[in-house]
Amino acid sequence: MTKPPLPDLLHAAVTAVGGVERPGQVTMAEAVAQAIDDGSHLLVQAGTGTGKSLGYLVPALAHGDRVVIATATLALQRQLVERDLPRTVDALHPQLRRRPEFAMLKGRSNYLCLHRLHEGVPQDDEDGLFDAFETAAPTSKLGQDLLRLRDWSDETETGDRDDLTPGVSDRAWAQVSVSSRECLGASKCAYGAECFAEAARERAKLSDVIVTNHALLAIDAIEGAPVLPQHEVLIVDEAHELVSRVTGVATGELTPGQVNRAVRRAAKLVDEKVADQLQTAAEGFERLMELALPGRLEEVPEDLAYALMALRDAARAVISSLGSTRDRSVQDEDAVRKQAMASVETVHDVAERITQGSEYDVVWYERHDRFGASLRVAPLSVSGLLREKLFADRSVVLTSATLKLGGDFNGVGASLGLAPEGTEGDDVPVWKGIDVGSPFDYPKQGILYVARHLATPGREGSRGDMMDELAELVEAAGGRTLGLFSSMRAAQAAAEELRGRLDKPILLQGEDTLGELIKTFAGDAETCLFGTLSLWQGVDVPGPNCQLVVMDRIPFPRPDDPLMSARQKAVEEAGGNGFMAVAATHAALLMAQGAGRLVRATGDRGVVAVLDPRLANARYGSYLRASLPDFWYTTDRNQVRRSLAAIDAAAKASGDA
Repeated sequence: MTKPPLPDLLHAAVTAVGGVERPGQVTMAEAVAQAIDDGSHLLVQAGTGTGKSLGYLVPALAHGDRVVIATATLALQRQLVERDLPRTVDALHPQLRRRPEFAMLKGRSNYLCLHRLHEGVPQDDEDGLFDAFETAAPTSKLGQDLLRLRDWSDETETGDRDDLTPGVSDRAWAQVSVSSRECLGASKCAYGAECFAEAARERAKLSDVIVTNHALLAIDAIEGAPVLPQHEVLIVDEAHELVSRVTGVATGELTPGQVNRAVRRAAKLVDEKVADQLQTAAEGFERLMELALPGRLEEVPEDLAYALMALRDAARAVISSLGSTRDRSVQDEDAVRKQAMASVETVHDVAERITQGSEYDVVWYERHDRFGASLRVAPLSVSGLLREKLFADRSVVLTSATLKLGGDFNGVGASLGLAPEGTEGDDVPVWKGIDVGSPFDYPKQGILYVARHLATPGREGSRGDMMDELAELVEAAGGRTLGLFSSMRAAQAAAEELRGRLDKPILLQGEDTLGELIKTFAGDAETCLFGTLSLWQGVDVPGPNCQLVVMDRIPFPRPDDPLMSARQKAVEEAGGNGFMAVAATHAALLMAQGAGRLVRATGDRGVVAVLDPRLANARYGSYLRASLPDFWYTTDRNQVRRSLAAIDAAAKASGDA
């Protein structure tokens, strides 16, 4: 049977979701269909409002191969599974003459564990954990959460934490969930037949389209034990996030608290001599960590290497002992043993990874005011891993509103393990990049203003001139401001300063949940919202209540960031420009995302103001500006104030705000 024409299918799908067909969406759908047919790879930059979900869903469903779609955010996963996929499948069914099945799949700890729910958490006597259902007072927040989880377990069909509304605290969820390492396995668990995580896996195996997240995609690629079903097509949405998510999954960590927890969990299950060996190693490690200073360890010091080898060897002995001894006096012994094994194996694996040493790993100390010191290890680059594991056996489509940095796709391509576009070779994945544009008229809808007259920001210290500029801009805009700051300290300082100067509500990230802050900001024109990293990417407020987006400075990585500085140094040692490849690319990606908060609908108007003169004056400024939407560009402060005042007046006159 001949395949129905793609334009007909796209038209049916767009009509079904109540959308409008756009030229960029058609171009994207055709390119995705071609890449799937060729078995090649495609990077698609699709601006806000393009309708990129249908731009990849329609050609993927039409092709008929099994598809995995990986996204970074819960919001997009929900949109795909609850809105776009059901409507698209219904719309295409008459022409395709089949009804593709779809399912959501996440990591095991995202699902309610019935064994934990009914049997309780294996107790850590000294860790303050308890059988929460027995001893948590129903009047306490934890007790209330746990009672609600028990009631919910009888109603839910999925057991997926994200389907629980309102949500519960991480502490409460930890009482009723397990990691993959802690899981007893369906065949050994009394609740295996009813297991929510196993049911989700079974649904995924029987589905044509599996929606998952970047983290599970990374686990599937890195750990060698497949958790995703075999698939011929992979679509990565929000692909600008992929490298950082994969890096996060590939990062190992050791803390004294974590090691001591492993000791306590194992002590009740192994003989005293083996337990004492791990206890002694843990004490040695903890003494060292008390003296640890933050920063990269280019070479592991001798005393740390000795402590880690002692930990590794002791953990190995415990693992061996756990596998051979049984103690029926321990209540729910299998679950206790599995939890202990998971803790000790993590300690062993990270200690061994660091002691073995690799030129491809970066090791550093971190110190947190609340949690103390930690020892971390992460890959210098994940590009080789992605090239080998992601692009080898399937057609891959990566899409985002921000993939083209400095005018081309090569920077993002390199971070994904792809050689420059057009490079040929036996082991070089064939790929191409396309920019399908945006339905928005950026030069007419937005202004990019760089405060060229300000002093260059230093590492520390107050920026009085920047505060003056910020206050004047917010005043001219009548509020309506999303303030994106390079650090939480800077956001707090700006909020405190402007609360004293202006008669406008200033919301600050951290003072309420992000969802509530955004809801309040979107609901009141005079309100401003200040914050840091998650606001650069997570705010969608179309309309007149977000007409000024301010960035306090170019968001380069901190010079003392161990991983970023190591990556920069590695590029330089290979003969490249480390600053441009790492720091400038990082900043360009964040700025492109931040600037994308301004224009979210065809009627939006406003200003992106960057209070860092380097964007106008420095040599790399043109690269960063080329990564942003094509706004009208100016450094004229008076022009911008007049424009903001006019936009504010027009919004008030129209009754929108």
